[in-house]
Formats: sequence, structure tokens, C-alpha cells
Amino acid sequence: MEKFLMTPEGRLALEQKLLYLTSEERHKIIKDIEEARAHGDISENSEYEDAKERQAMCEGIIQDIEAKLSRCEVIDVTKLRGHDLDDEDEEKQIVFGATVVLEDEDENEKTFRIVGTDESDIGKGWISYLTPVAKALLGKVPGDDVVIKLPTKTVEYEVISVSYTAHLEQ
Repeated sequence: MEKFLMTPEGRLALEQKLLYLTSEERHKIIKDIEEARAHGDISENSEYEDAKERQAMCEGIIQDIEAKLSRCEVIDVTKLRGHDLDDEDEEKQIVFGATVVLEDEDENEKTFRIVGTDESDIGKGWISYLTPVAKALLGKVPGDDVVIKLPTKTVEYEVISVSYTAHLEQ
């Protein structure tokens, strides 16, 4: 059975979404269905059809989240052995959950955090561990050069820093 890797905050986000869907959205949709039924004949009632469609989508998302949570493997990089957050001298290797600062040949910096597939958000700089960029970074340490082969080009960076922090901002 496939495991879903995620950070603690990724699990928290999924749990919060599940709670919202089951405690609020599901009840709102049921109320919408009841209101649409009250309008009479449901065979030609677009409000009823729309509510039933939203109900099916909501239930599908709930099942998907429940399945992921039941098969998730939460990796808290702050608790991994050999990654002492207080030891500034320790050479930090890039692993799942790490935040990485990279510098290109023009001295432009990019920051990425390697997370689970459901957590990725390029706007935040959070990338899935399955992306070419993350795969190229895993195992590297500050000072290493990284060549990343993308579909349209190849880019080269130097790893400037690696940090492991909890991002519980949900």
C-alpha cells in the first residue's frame, strides 16, 4: 500500500480540511438539498441537481482525505536523529522537510522547502519531494553544487544553507 509522506503541518492541514468538510460543508449541502426539494418536482430542479453534485464531490474529497490520513507517514525533520537544531556547526544534509537556500551563478537566491505532494505550494516555495528539483537536492549539504535538469533547461545552484524548522502556521 502506498504511503503518503507529509510534514506535521501537512497532516494538520488535511485534518483541518476534513473537519471543515465533515462538520460544516457537508451540513450546508444537506440543507441546500432539503431547500431544493421543498421547491417541488426534483426531476427538473437545477438547484437540486447542483446540490447533489456538490454532495458527491464533497464525499469524494472526504474519502480521499481519510484514505491519505490512514496511510500517511509523518516525517518531522526536527526530530530526526543527526539533525540537531541547536548545533550550528553540524553540517546539515538536505532531507524531506528541510528548508534550503540556493544561489545561482548570478548570485540570485531561491528558497525551497521539501514537502509532501499535497503540501506543495510554489508561491510559498514549498516543493514536492517527487519534483526534479527536490530529487536533485536530497542528500546535498551547504557548499555543494547542484545541477538540476528541468524539462526545458538545466540550471545550476550552490547550496547556501539548510535548516529544519517547524512551520505550524495553519
